[in-house]
Amino acid sequence: MPRKSQTESLADENAAPGGVAAVDRALSLLAAFGAGDDGLSLAQLAERTRLYKSTVLRLLASLEHGGWISRLDDGRYAVGPAVARLHMVYAQNFSLDSVVMPVLKALVQATGESAAYHVRQGKERLCLYRVDSPHPVRDHARAGDLLPLGKGAGGRVLVAFDPELGDWLKKERAHYARVRADGYEALVGDRHSEIAGISAPVFRRDGDLAAALTLTMPVHRYDERYVKNVLAAARELGALLPSS
Repeated sequence: MPRKSQTESLADENAAPGGVAAVDRALSLLAAFGAGDDGLSLAQLAERTRLYKSTVLRLLASLEHGGWISRLDDGRYAVGPAVARLHMVYAQNFSLDSVVMPVLKALVQATGESAAYHVRQGKERLCLYRVDSPHPVRDHARAGDLLPLGKGAGGRVLVAFDPELGDWLKKERAHYARVRADGYEALVGDRHSEIAGISAPVFRRDGDLAAALTLTMPVHRYDERYVKNVLAAARELGALLPSS
């Protein structure tokens, strides 16, 4: 009597059209490792990928030979040095502006307002990238400007989500608790009486805060419906950024 087949593996469910099944399955093993996994057993790898243990063992032999997987003294498996080498190559060739600018441009096109990417710099925030609104009436911040933390939507988002700024949170504890709960900041006339802003944190794939993505506009054009655009853009950008 033929053996009943096991549930389709994750690799088979997400197979690359026209791709090679063995490569898809090997990549699914590497993808099984997550943050905090210093080592996984054969059983854990089989469970996470939904592959037979015998299949996992064959794939592991090839991955270990290439340095993509290392076998630990206790018999578990860990990510190998080839992954670190590839990450170094990726990091050296990674161009932040080629990732950030298209997202900012798409956000401006969708809303008609100005979009900026702010990073913390000491006790201030730096406008690292910006795309202006096509409207003649807009705020006139520029890439390279230093702005205060704790003022404006972008500054308040950086304070709310940066674990190193705990002392700042004490000043307006309830306000920042709401920002963290909502996942964004929307303010009218906070930094400047005639400017409104909507900002969301950009988190890297490892969960670290990278920046604040901010949409600004004159107060008379403020539209709360743009919150969903800002949140979507921040998530898209975070998925593109490398880990710290």
